[in-house]
Amino acid sequence: MLDSLQQKDKYEAVIGLEVHVQLSTKSKAFCYDSAQYGSLPNHNISPVSLGLPGALPRANQEIVKYAVKLGLAIGSTINKYNFFDRKNYFYADLPKGYQITQDNQPICLGGSVKVRLANGVEKQVILNRIHIEEDAGKSIHDVDDKYSLIDLNRAGVALLEVVTEPVIESGEEAAAYLTELRKLVRYLNICDGNMDEGSMRCDANVSIRLKGDKNLGNRCEVKNLNSIKNVQRAIEHEITRQIELSEAGVYIDQNTLNFDALTGITSVLRSKEMANDYRYFPEPDLLPLNLSDAYIEAIKKDMPALPEELFKQFTTQFKLPEYDALVLTADKDMADYFLAITSSVNNYKAASNWLMGTIRSYLNENNIGFNQFPIPAQQIAALINKVEARELNNNQAKEKVFAALLIHPTKNLNDILSELNVSINTNTAHIDGFILAALNKYPDKVKEYNSGKKGVLGLFMGELMKISGGKIDPKKANQLLINQLEKLK
Repeated sequence: MLDSLQQKDKYEAVIGLEVHVQLSTKSKAFCYDSAQYGSLPNHNISPVSLGLPGALPRANQEIVKYAVKLGLAIGSTINKYNFFDRKNYFYADLPKGYQITQDNQPICLGGSVKVRLANGVEKQVILNRIHIEEDAGKSIHDVDDKYSLIDLNRAGVALLEVVTEPVIESGEEAAAYLTELRKLVRYLNICDGNMDEGSMRCDANVSIRLKGDKNLGNRCEVKNLNSIKNVQRAIEHEITRQIELSEAGVYIDQNTLNFDALTGITSVLRSKEMANDYRYFPEPDLLPLNLSDAYIEAIKKDMPALPEELFKQFTTQFKLPEYDALVLTADKDMADYFLAITSSVNNYKAASNWLMGTIRSYLNENNIGFNQFPIPAQQIAALINKVEARELNNNQAKEKVFAALLIHPTKNLNDILSELNVSINTNTAHIDGFILAALNKYPDKVKEYNSGKKGVLGLFMGELMKISGGKIDPKKANQLLINQLEKLK
Protein backbone atom coordinates (compact mmCIF):
# COMPACT_ATOMS: atom_id res chain seq x y z
CA MET A 1 0.00 0.00 0.00
CA LEU A 2 1.49 3.36 -1.04
CA ASP A 3 1.59 6.17 1.50
CA SER A 4 0.22 9.62 0.63
CA LEU A 5 3.59 11.07 -0.37
CA GLN A 6 4.28 8.17 -2.72
CA GLN A 7 0.80 8.51 -4.17
CA LYS A 8 1.30 12.20 -4.85
CA ASP A 9 4.68 11.54 -6.43
CA LYS A 10 3.01 9.31 -9.04
CA TYR A 11 0.84 12.14 -10.35
CA GLU A 12 1.14 15.64 -11.69
CA ALA A 13 -1.48 18.35 -11.58
CA VAL A 14 -2.63 20.26 -14.67
CA ILE A 15 -4.24 23.58 -13.79
CA GLY A 16 -5.72 26.43 -15.80
CA LEU A 17 -7.14 29.60 -14.31
CA GLU A 18 -9.94 31.87 -15.52
CA VAL A 19 -9.78 35.22 -13.78
CA HIS A 20 -12.59 37.76 -14.03
CA VAL A 21 -11.12 41.23 -13.70
CA GLN A 22 -13.79 43.84 -12.93
CA LEU A 23 -12.85 47.05 -14.72
CA SER A 24 -12.75 50.38 -12.89
CA THR A 25 -15.10 52.16 -15.28
CA LYS A 26 -17.71 54.59 -13.99
CA SER A 27 -20.47 52.97 -16.07
CA LYS A 28 -21.28 49.43 -17.12
CA ALA A 29 -20.02 47.63 -20.22
CA PHE A 30 -22.97 48.23 -22.54
CA CYS A 31 -25.10 50.93 -20.91
CA TYR A 32 -24.84 54.11 -18.84
CA ASP A 33 -25.77 52.56 -15.48
CA SER A 34 -23.35 53.32 -12.65
CA ALA A 35 -20.82 50.56 -11.89
CA GLN A 36 -20.19 51.89 -8.36
CA TYR A 37 -19.61 49.23 -5.71
CA GLY A 38 -21.66 49.33 -2.52
CA SER A 39 -24.83 51.04 -3.77
CA LEU A 40 -28.20 50.02 -2.36
CA PRO A 41 -29.55 46.83 -4.04
CA ASN A 42 -31.14 47.29 -7.46
CA HIS A 43 -30.35 51.00 -7.72
CA ASN A 44 -27.81 50.86 -10.58
CA ILE A 45 -30.17 49.45 -13.18
CA SER A 46 -31.93 50.46 -16.40
CA PRO A 47 -33.90 48.81 -19.23
CA VAL A 48 -30.60 47.65 -20.80
CA SER A 49 -29.19 45.93 -17.70
CA LEU A 50 -32.66 44.49 -16.93
CA GLY A 51 -32.88 43.06 -20.45
CA LEU A 52 -36.24 44.66 -21.19
CA PRO A 53 -37.66 44.27 -24.74
CA GLY A 54 -36.37 46.87 -27.20
CA ALA A 55 -33.44 47.99 -25.04
CA LEU A 56 -30.21 48.08 -27.08
CA PRO A 57 -26.61 47.85 -25.78
CA ARG A 58 -23.81 50.24 -26.68
CA ALA A 59 -20.14 49.39 -26.09
CA ASN A 60 -18.26 51.44 -23.48
CA GLN A 61 -15.08 52.76 -25.16
CA GLU A 62 -13.07 52.53 -21.93
CA ILE A 63 -13.45 48.75 -21.69
CA VAL A 64 -11.80 48.38 -25.10
CA LYS A 65 -8.95 50.66 -24.05
CA TYR A 66 -8.44 48.78 -20.78
CA ALA A 67 -8.42 45.42 -22.57
CA VAL A 68 -5.73 46.63 -24.98
CA LYS A 69 -3.68 47.98 -22.05
CA LEU A 70 -3.65 44.64 -20.28
CA GLY A 71 -2.94 42.79 -23.51
CA LEU A 72 0.07 45.00 -24.24
CA ALA A 73 1.32 44.61 -20.67
CA ILE A 74 1.46 40.81 -20.93
CA GLY A 75 2.67 40.63 -24.52
CA SER A 76 -0.58 39.49 -26.13
CA THR A 77 -1.35 39.82 -29.80
CA ILE A 78 -4.04 42.48 -30.09
CA ASN A 79 -6.82 41.19 -32.32
CA LYS A 80 -7.59 44.24 -34.44
CA TYR A 81 -10.87 42.79 -35.70
CA ASN A 82 -12.99 41.32 -32.91
CA PHE A 83 -16.67 41.08 -32.13
CA PHE A 84 -19.10 40.18 -29.37
CA ASP A 85 -21.11 36.99 -28.88
CA ARG A 86 -24.08 35.87 -26.84
CA LYS A 87 -23.50 33.15 -24.25
CA ASN A 88 -26.92 31.68 -23.49
CA TYR A 89 -27.79 30.16 -20.13
CA PHE A 90 -30.37 30.58 -17.37
CA TYR A 91 -29.67 31.94 -13.91
CA ALA A 92 -32.11 33.85 -11.73
CA ASP A 93 -29.62 36.75 -11.59
CA LEU A 94 -29.07 36.88 -15.39
CA PRO A 95 -32.07 38.95 -16.51
CA LYS A 96 -31.47 38.76 -20.27
CA GLY A 97 -31.02 34.99 -20.27
CA TYR A 98 -27.63 35.48 -21.93
CA GLN A 99 -24.31 37.21 -21.34
CA ILE A 100 -22.58 39.45 -23.86
CA THR A 101 -19.06 38.10 -24.18
CA GLN A 102 -16.43 37.23 -26.80
CA ASP A 103 -16.04 33.66 -28.03
CA ASN A 104 -14.62 33.27 -31.55
CA GLN A 105 -12.73 36.56 -31.80
CA PRO A 106 -11.42 37.73 -28.40
CA ILE A 107 -9.64 41.07 -28.22
CA CYS A 108 -6.29 39.63 -26.99
CA LEU A 109 -4.57 36.37 -27.90
CA GLY A 110 -1.66 34.70 -26.12
CA GLY A 111 0.86 36.45 -23.90
CA SER A 112 2.45 35.40 -20.62
CA VAL A 113 2.98 36.49 -17.02
CA LYS A 114 6.29 35.83 -15.25
CA VAL A 115 6.05 34.50 -11.69
CA ARG A 116 8.71 33.96 -9.02
CA LEU A 117 8.27 31.03 -6.67
CA ALA A 118 9.47 30.79 -3.07
CA ASN A 119 12.46 28.62 -4.09
CA GLY A 120 13.67 31.31 -6.50
CA VAL A 121 12.46 29.53 -9.65
CA GLU A 122 10.97 31.81 -12.33
CA LYS A 123 8.28 30.60 -14.71
CA GLN A 124 6.27 32.08 -17.56
CA VAL A 125 2.55 31.32 -17.20
CA ILE A 126 1.28 31.20 -20.77
CA LEU A 127 -2.09 32.80 -21.50
CA ASN A 128 -4.67 31.61 -23.99
CA ARG A 129 -6.73 34.79 -24.33
CA ILE A 130 -8.29 37.87 -22.79
CA HIS A 131 -11.85 38.67 -23.72
CA ILE A 132 -14.41 41.30 -22.79
CA GLU A 133 -17.71 40.34 -21.18
CA GLU A 134 -20.40 41.65 -18.87
CA ASP A 135 -21.05 40.38 -15.36
CA ALA A 136 -24.23 38.73 -14.09
CA GLY A 137 -26.20 39.95 -11.07
CA LYS A 138 -25.87 38.57 -7.56
CA SER A 139 -28.02 35.98 -5.79
CA ILE A 140 -28.21 36.38 -2.01
CA HIS A 141 -29.17 33.28 -0.02
CA ASP A 142 -28.38 34.20 3.58
CA VAL A 143 -30.73 37.14 4.28
CA ASP A 144 -34.16 35.47 4.19
CA ASP A 145 -35.00 31.97 5.50
CA LYS A 146 -37.49 31.25 2.70
CA TYR A 147 -36.35 33.22 -0.33
CA SER A 148 -33.23 33.94 -2.35
CA LEU A 149 -32.86 37.64 -3.09
CA ILE A 150 -31.59 39.13 -6.35
CA ASP A 151 -29.45 42.28 -6.65
CA LEU A 152 -28.94 43.37 -10.26
CA ASN A 153 -26.56 46.26 -9.56
CA ARG A 154 -23.68 44.10 -10.82
CA ALA A 155 -25.53 42.92 -13.95
CA GLY A 156 -23.73 44.39 -16.96
CA VAL A 157 -20.60 45.54 -15.08
CA ALA A 158 -17.54 45.36 -17.36
CA LEU A 159 -15.17 42.41 -17.00
CA LEU A 160 -12.06 41.10 -18.67
CA GLU A 161 -11.77 37.33 -18.50
CA VAL A 162 -8.10 36.35 -18.45
CA VAL A 163 -7.64 32.69 -19.37
CA THR A 164 -4.39 30.78 -18.94
CA GLU A 165 -3.29 27.68 -20.78
CA PRO A 166 -3.27 24.55 -18.56
CA VAL A 167 0.37 25.09 -17.58
CA ILE A 168 0.12 25.72 -13.82
CA GLU A 169 1.31 22.80 -11.72
CA SER A 170 0.53 23.69 -8.10
CA GLY A 171 -1.44 25.90 -5.76
CA GLU A 172 1.71 27.90 -5.10
CA GLU A 173 2.16 28.68 -8.81
CA ALA A 174 -1.49 29.70 -9.08
CA ALA A 175 -1.14 32.05 -6.11
CA ALA A 176 2.05 33.57 -7.55
CA TYR A 177 0.33 34.13 -10.91
CA LEU A 178 -2.69 35.80 -9.30
CA THR A 179 -0.40 38.03 -7.26
CA GLU A 180 1.39 39.20 -10.42
CA LEU A 181 -1.84 39.67 -12.37
CA ARG A 182 -3.36 41.73 -9.55
CA LYS A 183 -0.20 43.83 -9.43
CA LEU A 184 -0.41 44.47 -13.18
CA VAL A 185 -4.06 45.59 -13.22
CA ARG A 186 -3.34 47.93 -10.31
CA TYR A 187 -0.31 49.44 -12.06
CA LEU A 188 -2.41 49.93 -15.19
CA ASN A 189 -5.18 51.48 -13.06
CA ILE A 190 -7.84 49.36 -14.75
CA CYS A 191 -8.98 47.44 -11.65
CA ASP A 192 -8.51 47.93 -7.90
CA GLY A 193 -7.76 44.21 -7.47
CA ASN A 194 -9.79 43.96 -4.25
CA MET A 195 -10.77 40.30 -4.33
CA ASP A 196 -12.80 40.59 -1.12
CA GLU A 197 -15.12 43.03 -2.96
CA GLY A 198 -15.33 40.78 -6.02
CA SER A 199 -13.11 42.99 -8.20
CA MET A 200 -11.14 39.88 -9.12
CA ARG A 201 -12.72 36.42 -9.03
CA CYS A 202 -10.99 33.22 -10.00
CA ASP A 203 -12.21 29.89 -11.38
CA ALA A 204 -9.64 27.09 -11.19
CA ASN A 205 -9.77 24.13 -13.57
CA VAL A 206 -7.92 21.24 -11.94
CA SER A 207 -7.07 17.78 -13.24
CA ILE A 208 -4.42 15.16 -12.54
CA ARG A 209 -2.57 12.58 -14.63
CA LEU A 210 0.19 10.06 -14.13
CA LYS A 211 3.61 11.61 -14.60
CA GLY A 212 4.73 11.20 -18.19
CA ASP A 213 1.19 10.78 -19.48
CA LYS A 214 0.34 13.25 -22.27
CA ASN A 215 -3.43 12.87 -22.06
CA LEU A 216 -5.37 15.26 -19.85
CA GLY A 217 -7.58 13.87 -17.12
CA ASN A 218 -11.16 14.96 -16.45
CA ARG A 219 -11.07 18.45 -15.02
CA CYS A 220 -13.13 19.91 -12.23
CA GLU A 221 -13.79 23.64 -12.08
CA VAL A 222 -13.75 25.31 -8.65
CA LYS A 223 -15.86 28.47 -8.98
CA ASN A 224 -15.70 32.04 -7.65
CA LEU A 225 -12.66 31.91 -5.40
CA ASN A 226 -12.35 35.33 -3.77
CA SER A 227 -8.86 35.43 -2.30
CA ILE A 228 -5.39 34.36 -3.39
CA LYS A 229 -5.03 32.24 -0.27
CA ASN A 230 -8.31 30.43 -0.97
CA VAL A 231 -7.28 29.76 -4.58
CA GLN A 232 -4.14 28.02 -3.32
CA ARG A 233 -6.04 26.10 -0.63
CA ALA A 234 -8.79 24.98 -3.02
CA ILE A 235 -6.32 23.76 -5.64
CA GLU A 236 -4.21 21.87 -3.12
CA HIS A 237 -7.31 20.21 -1.65
CA GLU A 238 -8.66 19.32 -5.09
CA ILE A 239 -5.35 17.76 -6.20
CA THR A 240 -5.32 15.58 -3.08
CA ARG A 241 -9.00 14.64 -3.52
CA GLN A 242 -8.54 13.59 -7.15
CA ILE A 243 -5.42 11.55 -6.37
CA GLU A 244 -7.26 9.70 -3.60
CA LEU A 245 -10.18 8.96 -5.93
CA SER A 246 -7.85 7.76 -8.68
CA GLU A 247 -5.94 5.51 -6.29
CA ALA A 248 -9.24 4.04 -5.11
CA GLY A 249 -10.25 3.32 -8.72
CA VAL A 250 -13.09 5.83 -8.68
CA TYR A 251 -13.93 7.69 -11.91
CA ILE A 252 -13.48 11.48 -11.64
CA ASP A 253 -16.58 13.22 -13.00
CA GLN A 254 -16.23 16.56 -14.77
CA ASN A 255 -18.09 18.76 -12.29
CA THR A 256 -18.35 22.37 -11.23
CA LEU A 257 -17.36 22.68 -7.58
CA ASN A 258 -17.80 25.06 -4.68
CA PHE A 259 -15.03 25.67 -2.14
CA ASP A 260 -15.89 26.12 1.54
CA ALA A 261 -13.26 28.42 3.05
CA LEU A 262 -14.19 27.34 6.59
CA THR A 263 -13.74 23.61 6.07
CA GLY A 264 -11.17 23.81 3.25
CA ILE A 265 -13.02 21.25 1.12
CA THR A 266 -14.81 21.29 -2.25
CA SER A 267 -18.33 20.06 -3.02
CA VAL A 268 -20.30 19.55 -6.23
CA LEU A 269 -22.47 22.43 -7.47
CA ARG A 270 -23.53 20.94 -10.81
CA SER A 271 -22.32 18.87 -13.71
CA LYS A 272 -19.90 20.86 -15.84
CA GLU A 273 -21.45 22.40 -18.95
CA MET A 274 -19.76 21.92 -22.32
CA ALA A 275 -19.13 24.88 -24.63
CA ASN A 276 -21.95 23.83 -26.98
CA ASP A 277 -24.42 24.04 -24.09
CA TYR A 278 -24.08 27.81 -24.25
CA ARG A 279 -25.21 28.07 -27.91
CA TYR A 280 -22.81 30.92 -28.72
CA PHE A 281 -23.68 33.12 -31.67
CA PRO A 282 -22.57 36.65 -32.74
CA GLU A 283 -24.24 39.48 -30.80
CA PRO A 284 -26.62 41.05 -33.38
CA ASP A 285 -27.02 44.39 -31.54
CA LEU A 286 -23.32 45.38 -31.39
CA LEU A 287 -20.99 46.22 -34.26
CA PRO A 288 -17.59 44.50 -34.53
CA LEU A 289 -14.55 46.37 -33.19
CA ASN A 290 -11.95 47.48 -35.72
CA LEU A 291 -8.81 48.70 -33.96
CA SER A 292 -6.22 50.68 -35.91
CA ASP A 293 -2.45 50.54 -35.41
CA ALA A 294 -2.53 54.21 -34.44
CA TYR A 295 -5.14 53.51 -31.74
CA ILE A 296 -3.07 50.69 -30.25
CA GLU A 297 0.16 52.72 -30.41
CA ALA A 298 -1.46 55.68 -28.63
CA ILE A 299 -2.51 53.41 -25.77
CA LYS A 300 0.98 51.91 -25.62
CA LYS A 301 2.64 55.34 -25.33
CA ASP A 302 0.31 56.28 -22.48
CA MET A 303 1.10 53.21 -20.35
CA PRO A 304 3.06 53.58 -17.08
CA ALA A 305 6.28 51.76 -16.20
CA LEU A 306 5.31 48.23 -15.17
CA PRO A 307 6.61 46.14 -12.23
CA GLU A 308 9.16 44.12 -14.23
CA GLU A 309 10.62 47.26 -15.80
CA LEU A 310 10.89 48.94 -12.39
CA PHE A 311 12.41 45.78 -10.87
CA LYS A 312 15.21 45.93 -13.44
CA GLN A 313 15.71 49.65 -12.83
CA PHE A 314 15.88 49.21 -9.06
CA THR A 315 18.36 46.32 -9.23
CA THR A 316 20.61 47.75 -11.97
CA GLN A 317 20.46 51.57 -11.84
CA PHE A 318 19.88 51.81 -8.08
CA LYS A 319 21.90 48.66 -7.18
CA LEU A 320 19.25 47.42 -4.74
CA PRO A 321 19.06 43.77 -3.63
CA GLU A 322 16.42 41.73 -5.47
CA TYR A 323 14.42 41.38 -2.24
CA ASP A 324 14.16 45.17 -1.88
CA ALA A 325 13.15 45.57 -5.51
CA LEU A 326 10.42 42.92 -5.18
CA VAL A 327 8.98 44.58 -2.07
CA LEU A 328 9.11 48.09 -3.55
CA THR A 329 7.44 47.09 -6.83
CA ALA A 330 4.70 45.02 -5.15
CA ASP A 331 2.65 48.21 -4.69
CA LYS A 332 2.48 50.95 -7.32
CA ASP A 333 2.03 53.73 -4.76
CA MET A 334 5.08 52.47 -2.88
CA ALA A 335 7.16 52.33 -6.08
CA ASP A 336 6.06 55.85 -7.03
CA TYR A 337 6.95 57.16 -3.56
CA PHE A 338 10.38 55.52 -3.74
CA LEU A 339 11.02 57.08 -7.17
CA ALA A 340 10.03 60.48 -5.80
CA ILE A 341 12.60 60.11 -2.99
CA THR A 342 15.38 58.91 -5.30
CA SER A 343 15.18 62.11 -7.34
CA SER A 344 16.73 63.92 -4.35
CA VAL A 345 19.02 61.39 -2.64
CA ASN A 346 22.14 59.45 -3.54
CA ASN A 347 21.85 56.65 -0.99
CA TYR A 348 19.11 54.54 -2.61
CA LYS A 349 19.52 51.72 -0.12
CA ALA A 350 18.79 54.14 2.74
CA ALA A 351 15.63 55.24 0.90
CA SER A 352 14.61 51.59 0.49
CA ASN A 353 15.22 50.90 4.19
CA TRP A 354 13.04 53.84 5.21
CA LEU A 355 10.15 52.66 3.03
CA MET A 356 10.36 48.99 3.96
CA GLY A 357 11.01 49.69 7.64
CA THR A 358 9.86 52.83 9.43
CA ILE A 359 7.27 54.03 6.92
CA ARG A 360 5.69 50.67 6.16
CA SER A 361 5.48 49.88 9.89
CA TYR A 362 3.56 53.12 10.41
CA LEU A 363 1.20 52.31 7.51
CA ASN A 364 0.55 48.79 8.81
CA GLU A 365 -0.11 50.03 12.34
CA ASN A 366 -2.64 52.54 11.03
CA ASN A 367 -4.07 50.27 8.34
CA ILE A 368 -3.54 52.79 5.54
CA GLY A 369 -1.75 52.74 2.17
CA PHE A 370 0.98 54.90 0.69
CA ASN A 371 -1.66 57.02 -1.04
CA GLN A 372 -2.77 58.14 2.46
CA PHE A 373 0.71 58.66 3.92
CA PRO A 374 0.88 62.34 5.04
CA ILE A 375 4.61 63.11 4.71
CA PRO A 376 5.72 64.31 1.24
CA ALA A 377 8.50 62.28 -0.37
CA GLN A 378 10.78 65.32 -0.48
CA GLN A 379 10.64 65.62 3.31
CA ILE A 380 11.80 62.01 3.71
CA ALA A 381 14.52 62.64 1.13
CA ALA A 382 15.72 65.70 3.09
CA LEU A 383 15.72 63.63 6.29
CA ILE A 384 17.84 60.92 4.64
CA ASN A 385 20.27 63.56 3.37
CA LYS A 386 20.62 65.01 6.88
CA VAL A 387 21.61 61.59 8.18
CA GLU A 388 23.99 61.03 5.26
CA ALA A 389 25.66 64.39 5.92
CA ARG A 390 26.03 63.34 9.60
CA GLU A 391 24.01 66.29 10.75
CA LEU A 392 21.50 63.95 12.39
CA ASN A 393 21.69 60.58 14.09
CA ASN A 394 19.71 57.83 12.31
CA ASN A 395 17.94 56.77 15.53
CA GLN A 396 16.94 60.35 16.29
CA ALA A 397 15.66 60.70 12.72
CA LYS A 398 13.43 57.63 13.05
CA GLU A 399 12.26 58.08 16.63
CA LYS A 400 11.85 61.84 17.05
CA VAL A 401 11.98 63.68 13.73
CA PHE A 402 9.71 61.20 11.90
CA ALA A 403 7.12 61.51 14.69
CA ALA A 404 7.28 65.33 14.44
CA LEU A 405 6.83 65.19 10.65
CA LEU A 406 3.71 63.05 11.05
CA ILE A 407 2.18 65.94 13.02
CA HIS A 408 3.54 68.71 10.77
CA PRO A 409 4.23 67.02 7.40
CA THR A 410 5.25 70.15 5.48
CA LYS A 411 7.06 72.07 8.22
CA ASN A 412 10.63 73.20 7.48
CA LEU A 413 12.92 70.36 8.49
CA ASN A 414 15.63 72.65 9.91
CA ASP A 415 13.04 74.27 12.17
CA ILE A 416 11.98 70.83 13.44
CA LEU A 417 15.60 69.83 14.16
CA SER A 418 16.14 73.09 16.02
CA GLU A 419 12.97 72.71 18.10
CA LEU A 420 13.79 69.10 18.99
CA ASN A 421 17.44 69.96 19.63
CA VAL A 422 18.60 66.77 17.89
CA SER A 423 21.26 68.06 15.50
CA ILE A 424 24.55 66.21 15.88
CA ASN A 425 27.21 67.78 18.11
CA THR A 426 30.33 67.98 15.93
CA ASN A 427 32.50 69.66 18.56
CA THR A 428 35.40 67.23 19.12
CA ALA A 429 36.16 68.69 22.56
CA HIS A 430 32.60 67.98 23.68
CA ILE A 431 32.76 64.42 22.36
CA ASP A 432 36.11 63.86 24.12
CA GLY A 433 34.42 64.97 27.33
CA PHE A 434 31.61 62.45 26.81
CA ILE A 435 34.20 59.72 26.18
CA LEU A 436 36.15 60.47 29.37
CA ALA A 437 32.93 60.39 31.38
CA ALA A 438 32.05 56.98 29.91
CA LEU A 439 35.53 55.56 30.55
CA ASN A 440 35.61 56.86 34.12
CA LYS A 441 32.29 55.15 34.81
CA TYR A 442 33.66 51.73 33.81
CA PRO A 443 37.38 51.56 34.76
CA ASP A 444 37.27 47.75 34.96
CA LYS A 445 35.99 47.57 31.38
CA VAL A 446 38.88 49.79 30.27
CA LYS A 447 41.26 47.18 31.71
CA GLU A 448 39.36 44.43 29.88
CA TYR A 449 39.71 46.31 26.60
CA ASN A 450 43.43 46.76 27.18
CA SER A 451 43.73 43.02 27.79
CA GLY A 452 42.26 42.33 24.35
CA LYS A 453 38.50 42.16 24.95
CA LYS A 454 37.38 44.48 22.12
CA GLY A 455 33.71 43.59 22.65
CA VAL A 456 33.41 46.14 25.45
CA LEU A 457 33.41 48.89 22.80
CA GLY A 458 29.66 48.35 22.47
CA LEU A 459 29.19 49.11 26.17
CA PHE A 460 31.15 52.35 25.88
CA MET A 461 29.28 53.41 22.73
CA GLY A 462 25.93 52.80 24.44
CA GLU A 463 27.02 54.97 27.34
CA LEU A 464 28.25 57.66 24.95
CA MET A 465 24.89 57.77 23.17
CA LYS A 466 23.16 58.01 26.55
CA ILE A 467 25.39 60.83 27.86
CA SER A 468 25.18 62.80 24.61
CA GLY A 469 21.44 62.32 24.24
CA GLY A 470 22.11 60.62 20.90
CA LYS A 471 23.39 63.84 19.41
CA ILE A 472 26.74 62.54 18.18
CA ASP A 473 27.93 60.88 15.01
CA PRO A 474 28.43 57.21 16.02
CA LYS A 475 31.13 56.61 13.42
CA LYS A 476 33.18 59.64 14.45
CA ALA A 477 32.62 58.97 18.17
CA ASN A 478 33.67 55.34 17.78
CA GLN A 479 36.99 56.38 16.24
CA LEU A 480 37.63 58.99 18.92
CA LEU A 481 36.77 56.39 21.57
CA ILE A 482 39.29 53.91 20.15
CA ASN A 483 41.94 56.65 20.00
CA GLN A 484 41.35 57.51 23.67
CA LEU A 485 41.48 53.85 24.75
CA GLU A 486 44.74 53.34 22.89
CA LYS A 487 46.25 56.27 24.79
CA LEU A 488 45.35 54.59 28.09
CA LYS A 489 47.30 51.39 27.35
